[in-house]
Amino acid sequence: MNTLSKNDLIKFEDRIKALWEDGMLPYLVHLSGGNEDQLIDIFKEVHPDDWVFSTHRSHYHYLLKGGSPEKLEKLILEGSSIQILDSEMNFYSSGIVAGCPGIAAGVALGIKMRNEHSRVWCFIGDGGEDEGHFYEAVRYADGWDLPCTFVIEDNNRSVETPKKERYGHSEIKWPSCVRRYNYNPTYPHAGTGGWVKGFKVPPKK
Repeated sequence: MNTLSKNDLIKFEDRIKALWEDGMLPYLVHLSGGNEDQLIDIFKEVHPDDWVFSTHRSHYHYLLKGGSPEKLEKLILEGSSIQILDSEMNFYSSGIVAGCPGIAAGVALGIKMRNEHSRVWCFIGDGGEDEGHFYEAVRYADGWDLPCTFVIEDNNRSVETPKKERYGHSEIKWPSCVRRYNYNPTYPHAGTGGWVKGFKVPPKK
């Protein structure tokens, strides 16, 4: 369903970065980057009537689901890109850590009960993987064989803290409804900010 290329995605985030540097975004923005190839491959499996649940880092997910770059930029300029609800394209994102897995499992249950053919895709970061909400949603979706796939986007950062410092060498083996990919993020956890290496401090407005 996606027609955007890797370069299209990167160019969009470069533009948002430039808007911040020009002082047009007086608040935190979480930029995507470094995971273009992985997401393009995943979204080849996502159909127009599928549901996508995202995180605070939602730009690429929204665009690859078919969202308008112009509409997304408007939401970013309004400070509304962290939590997006677009019912026309079955897209929802939340800034709450692991805030969506339970909702995703519920939607998947409804799909199964109505014998529909769509499915649910729920993206979280490796920080969200630490949360009990995620564990409960995965166990429920796996136990009831729901049409739901959870995707862990592992950039080894949760508020800039590597996984080894958070829980040593522990790794949980998740059931088949969970996928994981690792990537090196283009931007630090916060995405923008005058203290972030690689960003120019925007002029005062």
